[in-house]
Amino acid sequence: MKYLIALSTALLLLAAQAAAQVTSPAKVWTLEECVLYAVENSPETNIAATNNDIARQNYREAIGALLPTLNASVGAEFNFGRSLVDYNYVDRNAFNNEYNLGSDLTIFAGMRNVNNIRMQRVNRLTGRHQLDQKRDEVAFATMEAFFNVLYCKDMVVLAESQLEESRLNLRQTERMEELGIKGFPDVAEMRAQEASNSYRLTQQQNLLTIGIILLKERMNFPIEETLDIVPYDLDGEAEKTPLTAEGIYLQALAYLPKAKAAYSTAESSRIALQIARGARFPTLSMNAGYWTGFSNAEDGGFTEQFKGKRRYWVGASLRIPIFNGFSTSANIKRSKYQLEIARTERDAALRALYTEIEQAVADMNGSADQHAQSVRQREYTSVAHDVNRRKYEEGLVSALELHTSSNRLVQARADELNSRFTYILKKRMVDYYCGQPLFTPVPEN
Repeated sequence: MKYLIALSTALLLLAAQAAAQVTSPAKVWTLEECVLYAVENSPETNIAATNNDIARQNYREAIGALLPTLNASVGAEFNFGRSLVDYNYVDRNAFNNEYNLGSDLTIFAGMRNVNNIRMQRVNRLTGRHQLDQKRDEVAFATMEAFFNVLYCKDMVVLAESQLEESRLNLRQTERMEELGIKGFPDVAEMRAQEASNSYRLTQQQNLLTIGIILLKERMNFPIEETLDIVPYDLDGEAEKTPLTAEGIYLQALAYLPKAKAAYSTAESSRIALQIARGARFPTLSMNAGYWTGFSNAEDGGFTEQFKGKRRYWVGASLRIPIFNGFSTSANIKRSKYQLEIARTERDAALRALYTEIEQAVADMNGSADQHAQSVRQREYTSVAHDVNRRKYEEGLVSALELHTSSNRLVQARADELNSRFTYILKKRMVDYYCGQPLFTPVPEN
C-alpha cells in the first residue's frame, strides 16, 4: 500500500513538473505594440535622442558663460646653485611655493552671451521637434511594414484557396475524363493550372517571409525570435475626407514637428547673425584674485609667510575691436548667408509638407473610391466565376475559360485587399496631419 502511495505521489510530481515546463504561447503583436517597440528601440530615434541631450548640455554651457569663472593654482620651485648674498656668491639651495586664486567675469560683450543662450534654447527646442519627427517617421514606416505583412498573409490564404480549388477541379476533370465527358487536353489544362497555383502559393509565402523580415528591421526586432501579428481590419466603410489640403495644412503648422522644426531652425540662424554682429562691440570684463607664497630663503615659517605675503587685486579691462583681419565682417556675412539658406530650407520644407498633405488627402479619397469599386468588382467576378464553373461542369466552357475566370476572381480579391490596406494607411496619415498622433507613448515613471 505504501509502495502504491509513493508511486502515485511520484507520478503526480512528474506530471506537475511537465505541466510547468510547457511553454507559454508566443506573443501576438498588435499594430500599436509594434509601433511602440519600434519607436523605443529604433537606432534612428536613439541617435535623435542623444543629439537632443547634446543640445541640452549646450544650453547649460551657454547659461554658465554669464557666471564668473573661478580658478585656483599652486606652484612650487626648487633653485640650485650659487646666489649673491652680501656681495658674495655662495652655494645656496632655495624652495619657493605660491598659491593663487582668481576670478573673471564678462560684464558686456555685445549681447553675445545673452543671444547665445537664446540660440541654444531654440536649438534645444529644435532637437525636441526633430526627435518627435523621427519618432513619427519610424512609426509610419513600421505601419507600412505591418500592413504589408497583413496583405501578404491574406494573399497566402488566397493562394491556398485557389490551389485547393484547382486541385478539386483537377480531380473532377480526371473523373469526367474517365466517364468520357472531358478529354485529355482539359486534364492537361487543369494540371497546368494546379502547377501555376502551386507556384503562386510558394511565391506569396516567400513574399510573406520577406515582409516579416522587413517588419523586424523597422522595429529593430531580434531576427532569431518569432514575430506574429494580429489582423487589423477597417472600421466601417471607406469614406472620403471632407477636409481640404489647405485647411489641414494651416492647422498642421501649429503642431506638426516637421513644421515647428523648420521654423525653429530658421530662428536659430537669425539669432546666430545677432551673435556675429555683437563682435563689433567692445568687451568689458572684471577680474579679482588672491595670492600668497612661501620661500625658505626668507625669514619666517610657513604660516607666518603665508599670512604676511597675502595680496589681493581687483581690475577691469575694456577690449575695443579695431581691426582683426576682416574676421568679424566675414563672420557676419557668413551668418547672413546661413540665414538665407535656413529660410530657403524652411520654405522648401513647408512646401514639401503641403505637397505631402495634398497627396495624402488625394490618396485617401482615391483609395476610398478604389475600395468601393474593388468590392463591387469582387462580388460580380465571384458571381461570374460561379456561373462559369457550372457551365464547365455542363461542358459549355473549356478548361482554359475556367482558368481565366479563376484568375480574374483572384485578381479581384487581391485588388480588394490592396485597396483596403491602402485606405487604412492613408487614413491614418491624414488623421496624423489633422493632429491625431500615430501612437500613444508610454508615460514615464
